[in-house]
Amino acid sequence: MKKFLFGLFAAVLVLALAACGTKDDSKDGAAPDVDEAEKGEKTTLTVGASNTPHAVILEEAKPLLAEKGYDLVIESYTDYVLPNKDLDEGELDANYFQHIPYLESQIADFGYDFVNAGAIHIEPIGVYSKKYDSLEELPEGATILISNSVADHGRVLAMLEEKGLIKLADDIEKVKAEVGDIVENPKDLKFDANYEAALMPQLYANDEGDALLINSNFAIDAGLNPMEDSIALEDKESPYVNVIAVNSGDEDSDAIKALVEVLTSEQIQNFILDEWSGSVVPVQ
Repeated sequence: MKKFLFGLFAAVLVLALAACGTKDDSKDGAAPDVDEAEKGEKTTLTVGASNTPHAVILEEAKPLLAEKGYDLVIESYTDYVLPNKDLDEGELDANYFQHIPYLESQIADFGYDFVNAGAIHIEPIGVYSKKYDSLEELPEGATILISNSVADHGRVLAMLEEKGLIKLADDIEKVKAEVGDIVENPKDLKFDANYEAALMPQLYANDEGDALLINSNFAIDAGLNPMEDSIALEDKESPYVNVIAVNSGDEDSDAIKALVEVLTSEQIQNFILDEWSGSVVPVQ
């Protein structure tokens, strides 16, 4: 009887262990079902951007990214400082608001470990004036207002040199030029660089200075049409291309590759051209 009971107990124990093993196996086997469900969910991609044109372009790109499985969340900014700070702190997956010289200056100044993940468009900078209809009309001693963004100074000065108003030293790298690098200034133009870039449209509205240089994103955001309202516009071959910036290493992620692919697609390029008629120019 003892042997019978022992054998019966052993059989029950084996069945119990087998049942446990079957439960574990079924749990492991259920994992693919969970994964399959997760595959149907969109991956969130958070991108910081200036209101115009960057956020507008991203809104147009949303459905295209959704088709690729990404839910695009757009965080809008009105300044040039926080988008990089938030990217560095992990609040953003990428940002889209700055051109290459500014990105490089931010990396140098703050030690950001950022990289350019892809070039998207150019926003030609323009000269605006309520007093004069052309650069040729600017009088001797005219005051030119430019932003305090050092990364834009070389851009502004190179443009004015190209328009024949000044001449920069031959040995200076154009993108790094400062007012002190002007070697010829026939009209004795005065440069005032003490203003936030976002405030330039308001200064124009207030008729400050004799002429101002305004980045196209701020001009468009303020209701100005760079093609019609400026008295001079930067050449479309400008090297100041706006890019997608990410933390180093993220440029190889599927999400960032999908973002750049969509933003450089023919559909988005045509949207940019149709929406801004040359005030914003796709690079592709």
